[in-house]
Amino acid sequence: MSLQNLLNRIERAGNRLPSPTLLFIYLTAAVLALSAGAHWLAITAVHPVTGEIVPAVNLLSRDGLVRMLTSTVSNFTQFAPVGTVLVAILGIAVAEHSGLLGAVLRATVLKAPARLLTFFVVLCGVLSSIAQDTGYVILVPLAAIIFRAAGRHPLVGIAAAFAGVSGGFSANLLITPTDALLAGLSSEAAQLVAPGYQINAAANYYFMAASTFVIALAGTWVTQRLVAPRFPEYGATSLEKDAELQRSLSEAEARGLAGVVLFTAAFIAFLVFGLLPPDGFLRGESGGVLQSPFMTGIVTVVSVYAALTGILFGKLSGRYRHWGEFVDGMEQHMATMAGYLVLMFFAAQFVNYFAWSNLGTIVAISGAGLLQQLALPLTVTLLLMVLLTAFVNLFIGSASAKWALLAPVFVPMLLLAGLSPEATQVAYRIGDSSTNIITPLMPYFGVVVAFAQRYQKDIGVGSLIAMMLPYSLTFLLVWSALLAFWVLLGLPLGPGASIVPASLPMP
Repeated sequence: MSLQNLLNRIERAGNRLPSPTLLFIYLTAAVLALSAGAHWLAITAVHPVTGEIVPAVNLLSRDGLVRMLTSTVSNFTQFAPVGTVLVAILGIAVAEHSGLLGAVLRATVLKAPARLLTFFVVLCGVLSSIAQDTGYVILVPLAAIIFRAAGRHPLVGIAAAFAGVSGGFSANLLITPTDALLAGLSSEAAQLVAPGYQINAAANYYFMAASTFVIALAGTWVTQRLVAPRFPEYGATSLEKDAELQRSLSEAEARGLAGVVLFTAAFIAFLVFGLLPPDGFLRGESGGVLQSPFMTGIVTVVSVYAALTGILFGKLSGRYRHWGEFVDGMEQHMATMAGYLVLMFFAAQFVNYFAWSNLGTIVAISGAGLLQQLALPLTVTLLLMVLLTAFVNLFIGSASAKWALLAPVFVPMLLLAGLSPEATQVAYRIGDSSTNIITPLMPYFGVVVAFAQRYQKDIGVGSLIAMMLPYSLTFLLVWSALLAFWVLLGLPLGPGASIVPASLPMP
């Protein structure tokens, strides 16, 4: 059976599932039933740090029902993808409504060769992790617009961007907030057997910088060879609808773009002024950048920038003749988000119910215990760590939550076995990133489905899984091979971080 036939079967099987909204409703009901059954069977796990018993929580009990009733609204309003997406969309809506995005595409991106276009979309997706989740809500829909304008199927653009943003989440050419967060958890875990052991935020930098280009190239190859053939090139009918994106820039549009360039320079200068000085107003209380108001509010910064440049372009190009016309763009785009909001309401309830039930935690602890019992060579152990993390990632989407659970088990265990905490952390990051794009439990999975449905109404969970599965498998294979190569050559993972620690703690 060919790969395309296999993917087509997966897509057909997956699309027999109900719509994403109904699927989350059914999954929520299943979690309620499973929580009651697991509680009745007294299924538990022992927390690796505290030694406390982690029981399955019955959500159909009196306490569970009270918690569901009192938390329904907060589950929805505090669900990260909801506010993040809507705030970002407000700004992007103005940039698109004013004609700015179309003008920028005609002036730059559409002139790039098709293969180069795909590579840069995937690469930008990988690099977007410096701004945490911004890539999901900005680059993924933008990639669809770019591919459509280039005469290529927008779903291929969504796949390429999603693969880079989510599948390559850990890789980057810069130190990201995720580096600092994971390093802190790894340090605490290592100190359980090696007091004073510290892992710095740059501990995996060399490996992740190299991974950036490896993942970008692998994602480009998958897009061109495996994903794009499943979707026809966008035909003449669709291109006629995009005639606005195909024509040459007018004098007014060129004037508008010149104004946007000057404003962008001033905006960047403003950000630099707030970030560069040690006491800059955009830095954190401790003077750092990673945990600063700028990084925390990066989505707002991007949205405000997009809105202001859209308004400026609209005025200079003559598209906006009256103050307040940009509000029409916001309202029109928000009107298309109704289905997304309904989907997110039920997704938020499911994610919270699953966390309350402790079912995901029990699965993760049980899998960790199984791997801990195996006595294998260090390289094989690292690769099994990758696979275990990839499996656990199908059930627990948060990278920090998983590592807070797994690090206290595997960091001390593998440190005693001769592997540095930095190496264990790298293996975790590979597995954590690679399967993000094929699990509906990942918070932004529903966001991507909603974006895809703007171009193909009948696309379902199965379609997206089939579209992203080649990326997931390829990333797992290529990234694991890179790790094995790194271990074989004994290359440093980052500044002062080796595969094997300089000295081993006494058991």
